Amino acid sequence: MRVLLIEDDTPTAKGVEALLRKEGLVVDATSFGQYGLEIGKIYDYDGIILDLMLPDIDGTEVIKKLRSANVVTPVIVLSGLSESKDKVTCLDIGADDYITKPFDGKELVARIQAVIRRSKGHSESTIKIGRMSINLQSRRVEIDGKVLHLTGKEYAILELLCLRRGATLTKDMFLNHLYGGIDEPELKIIDVFVCKLRKKLMDAMDGECYIETIWGRGYTLKDVPEENTSDKSNDKKIGEVKEYPRMQRSAV
Repeated sequence: MRVLLIEDDTPTAKGVEALLRKEGLVVDATSFGQYGLEIGKIYDYDGIILDLMLPDIDGTEVIKKLRSANVVTPVIVLSGLSESKDKVTCLDIGADDYITKPFDGKELVARIQAVIRRSKGHSESTIKIGRMSINLQSRRVEIDGKVLHLTGKEYAILELLCLRRGATLTKDMFLNHLYGGIDEPELKIIDVFVCKLRKKLMDAMDGECYIETIWGRGYTLKDVPEENTSDKSNDKKIGEVKEYPRMQRSAV
């Protein structure tokens, strides 16, 4: 996941950035609301963490302008303002969550992940695709219930594919997700990572792999229904009709 942190308090910004990086997130940080607003419009972030009391413009203005520009990136407000009216105002104008300072680090990470996860259509931390399951919180991947060991970069690629299943992701998008514009290698490195990831998936799934190449564009993850993993012994026979007890109509 790649997030944008807009926070002008240096100790808080450094602490949050270190916390999120430790959890495997790519973090871009700025202390100015206007700059955060501009790059929030340009780059495809998974989430934006926003302080309200910024040196140039108020955080509420950042939210309003993002939403008026049709930017739907989830916004998590992180503020020292704890009054109900401040929370209600931010939620009314388009914020997705509101966390007050001081905050618990684990709670902050969990709520950020939950907001991002829901924005991608996933209510739970575990995404199941065919024979594969990915736990976004623990960063654990399993095939048929057995752990698949991936490197950090391999997991990040698979995570992005899962969160945006069905969409074609370009190599530039993968680079931004993996490196966040810092010391980015050449695009061909993505092919190397995907090749290694595919091999591990195919070895674990007897030659099956859900990653598809869209030639000239990038990669996508096939939309494999979870039902494919169900126990065949529990499958219903074709044409079998299950009978339900009839409703008893009460007398008038």
